[in-house]
Amino acid sequence: MKRIAIVAILSLYACLASAQPAPFFDRTEADLGTVLWKEPVTVTFTVANRGNQPLNITYAGTDCGCTVAKWTESPIAPGKSGEISATFDAGFLGRFQKMVAIYTNADDAPYYLTLRGHVVSRLDNYDETHPYQMGNIRMNCNRVDFADAYKGQRPTAQINIINTGDAPYVPVLMHLPSYITLKSMPDTLRRKQAGTLMLTLDTDKLTHLGLTQTSVFLSRYMGDKVSEENEIPLTATLLPDFSALSAAERTLAPQANISETDIDFGPFGKKKKFTRTLTLSNTGKSPLRIQELQVSNPALSVTLKKSTLAPGEHTKLKVTATAKYLKRSPTEARVLLITNDPNNPKLEIDIPLSR
Repeated sequence: MKRIAIVAILSLYACLASAQPAPFFDRTEADLGTVLWKEPVTVTFTVANRGNQPLNITYAGTDCGCTVAKWTESPIAPGKSGEISATFDAGFLGRFQKMVAIYTNADDAPYYLTLRGHVVSRLDNYDETHPYQMGNIRMNCNRVDFADAYKGQRPTAQINIINTGDAPYVPVLMHLPSYITLKSMPDTLRRKQAGTLMLTLDTDKLTHLGLTQTSVFLSRYMGDKVSEENEIPLTATLLPDFSALSAAERTLAPQANISETDIDFGPFGKKKKFTRTLTLSNTGKSPLRIQELQVSNPALSVTLKKSTLAPGEHTKLKVTATAKYLKRSPTEARVLLITNDPNNPKLEIDIPLSR
């Protein structure tokens, strides 16, 4: 009886130990770039609960009075996400690094988020900090990429902007898709004032796994129209949600492996086609499923013999590049596979193409 009781207690302890919240931050560092003195800048971090119990953020502490933190105060259910926002109001000039300590019910020790950047009194030369120009607006980047966004998360991306014109400017992004929300901080930029466009991706509104591509357009002035001059490409790579998997299930998960991740066919010359056959294998302990297979260039075609592989099984992946389609295609090409391997859900094959 004692042995049975001990076994029961150990089993109960194991169940309790595996039942816990598990915070996962979309990033732990944010580079705010060049910040104007006494112009507050806000950055938002997304935290997903990959555990199987509700996650509570109990407190977010900062290391100085120049940084104020806010956080999702309601419990974050398993598979859902919350936010921590930190506002930095510079009281001095020069470089800075600030820490935000996040306390949760997942661990006694805090998780640390870092803000860094450079505070200046005025901005005159934007070439290094904001190299991209659209009308009177200068930006630190001219594209947005939500890489490795897991289903259920709400990751953020930011564009730092400066109004170099004389008139006040209200930032607007035209053709914003339904899965993206925009918050401009501040709402209106005065002359030579810096600001931030914060974009949030709602992964639940994406229709398929893998790569989704679109473009948004920055309105440079009231009544502006869509054109190549104010286009901002936007991409998102959606991965499956593995937040409900237990530690035991992860141990028994499939493992995806590809024989090559870079293919260089070289110049076509007089050749019409190039073909390379790769091996896709499952070295895990449960069936591997290819949930999405995409190519980024019309000059490429791919055939996969099997989309489900048993443990220890492998199959052939044939990649073909056709010269006649290359003239109207970009030279960069990629094959993307999305799998149910929780540790390696995205397999990429990069293929430079030369005419």
